[in-house]
Amino acid sequence: MKHNDSRDVPNMLQHQASVESKPKKRFLYAFLVIVIACMGFFFWQNSSSTMPNSSDRFDGGSTYAEFGELDRAVFITQGLYDNSQAFSWKEFQRFCNEYGFEMVVFDIESMGVPREELAINHCVEQGYQIIFVNLNDKKGITEALMKANEAGVIIGMFSQDLLPEDQQYRHFFTGVDYNMAGEIAGQAFVEHFPNGARVVEVGGQTGHDTQMKYREGFRKALEGTNIEILDSQSCNDWLVADAIATTEYLIKKYGDEIDGVFVHWDKGATGVIQTLYNVGMYDVFVVGVDGNRTGYQQVMDGAQAVSIGVNFSNMAKMSMDLARRILNGETVPAINFIGFDIVTLETIENFPWPEW
Repeated sequence: MKHNDSRDVPNMLQHQASVESKPKKRFLYAFLVIVIACMGFFFWQNSSSTMPNSSDRFDGGSTYAEFGELDRAVFITQGLYDNSQAFSWKEFQRFCNEYGFEMVVFDIESMGVPREELAINHCVEQGYQIIFVNLNDKKGITEALMKANEAGVIIGMFSQDLLPEDQQYRHFFTGVDYNMAGEIAGQAFVEHFPNGARVVEVGGQTGHDTQMKYREGFRKALEGTNIEILDSQSCNDWLVADAIATTEYLIKKYGDEIDGVFVHWDKGATGVIQTLYNVGMYDVFVVGVDGNRTGYQQVMDGAQAVSIGVNFSNMAKMSMDLARRILNGETVPAINFIGFDIVTLETIENFPWPEW
């Protein structure tokens, strides 16, 4: 094929010029990179070398020191199958950087660890500086806590505290006063029934610390009032099916003598309400505890009169606030309670819809 020299010669010259200019361009690019790097180093040296302050506080807590490297923290939970624990972990993740922490979760259930003791030992060995523990077994972890203290690890109990004799091995507890929740439930009945009433109690898991404290607080609030507790039955577990079976037993025994029911958890209230409706008992005053989506919806529907809400978002933030203050050299209270959200038809719009 015959080439058209009038077109190819300029193109060849252009290509040759491009090849000859590449060393010059490479030199120029290298020079510019060196200049930009030097300028960046100069400005870095003459600016603050710390990260910005966190402006977030918890209930007027201290302003946190500017953070450099984040401190390592872990949340040991009974199991993320529990909606409240899954939501708590979500809130730890959402706010941890604002308190200067990087966090991981140790889910005892999914990781197949039989005891909290082993989980605590593992986290100490891995070099975590702060351990937040949502306790399941209050016995048998003393030795692990002692080792954690010896290693200088900050221990914060979350939602459930240690036995009194072991509390010396944790730095703080953050949670709610479960006795107070029982008292608030009792006060709700007193206020709603000024002329007196007969009520029953559907308790949570038999022997569980929360169940016993709800029961104790409930009785304290009703002592000396005209509210009579006809019966109190606890369940085998925190299951709706158990709440249904317990309510069926109470209805069979007391029938329409029942004016009100105090049930220890909002999902249990679902079973209570369903069982009451099945026998045409629509006007029973039902009070539950948790403040989760189920409780809020039942209040909105008029089926549940009161949901005594536990704010796990505030609990997570308070826990991290306390840990940060200890790291900053401050002394913090050993026991720290957050308030309850009292959810009724009149107050429900004052609170954000729960995510758990």
